[in-house]
Amino acid sequence: TRGTVTAFSPFDARADAEALRKAMKGMGTDEETVLKILTSRNNAQRQEIASAFKTLFGRDLVDDLKSELTGKFETLMVSLMRPTYIFDAHALKHAIKGAGTNEKVLTEILASRTPAEVRNIKQVYLQEYEANLEDKITGETSGYFQRLLVVLLQANRDPDGSVNESLVEQDAQVLFRAGELKWGTDEEKFITILGTRSVSHLRRVFDKYMTITGFQIEETIDRETSGDLEKLLLAVVKCVRSVPAYFAETLYYSMKGAGTDDDTLIRVMVSRSEIDLLDIRQELRKNFAKSLHQMIQKDTSGDYRKALLLLCGGDDE
Repeated sequence: TRGTVTAFSPFDARADAEALRKAMKGMGTDEETVLKILTSRNNAQRQEIASAFKTLFGRDLVDDLKSELTGKFETLMVSLMRPTYIFDAHALKHAIKGAGTNEKVLTEILASRTPAEVRNIKQVYLQEYEANLEDKITGETSGYFQRLLVVLLQANRDPDGSVNESLVEQDAQVLFRAGELKWGTDEEKFITILGTRSVSHLRRVFDKYMTITGFQIEETIDRETSGDLEKLLLAVVKCVRSVPAYFAETLYYSMKGAGTDDDTLIRVMVSRSEIDLLDIRQELRKNFAKSLHQMIQKDTSGDYRKALLLLCGGDDE
């Protein structure tokens, strides 16, 4: 894996559970101990710690974290305690709950997860919330944005295999005719091709498209579509090109300029810490001439910053 967080060794779930209980018991909390343990164990180990915590003390570790910690630091620690697919399912549930839908979260998760991951998220969503994720999403979204989300939720993208060059040529031509060559845009063609073809096939299609039109596919999407559909199509294209580059950009914009989008920062740091955060750091360095470590250092503070820097796992200066 290209994650910054890996299995801790030697690992002792009971000893960790005891240390966490001691850190949160009585007056005041020893935040340093909490953050050091939780950022240096992987998710599977954190689940073992939670189980040992309940066995030893008859208490729920997550409930204790919620009552002892506050603010963004609490959100980050509680997020680290959620099993991977529950973490994504929970983020999606909150994106479609109550007034207003958070399209940004739907876009980020469904554009970047593999078909296998999407199937797991749907299953976990059903178990946790006794509801069908697709029904929930279609109830809160509309138009072509909704249709592309539904295509991505089917998790039926063609598996990567040998690429058929004549189909590459055909798809590139179809996209050209559906966008640049047409008065108005045939969004459906974009949705079908970008939502169902394999990643290696699409990379070839984008190259071929550039050869035929002289434009990057992103430029066409930018001109021919707008709003949430445009953002989702662009996210899909970026993830086809490089998932780490997509998340590097997401992290960069979560901290660039005034104010920090902490929800996005936490979501990406937690969800990618065991997968590809090392690659994301490299891409951020390459594409924005910034180090993730320094951006976090500058944009956050306190225990929240300490924990994020530990998850970040080093500087790329």
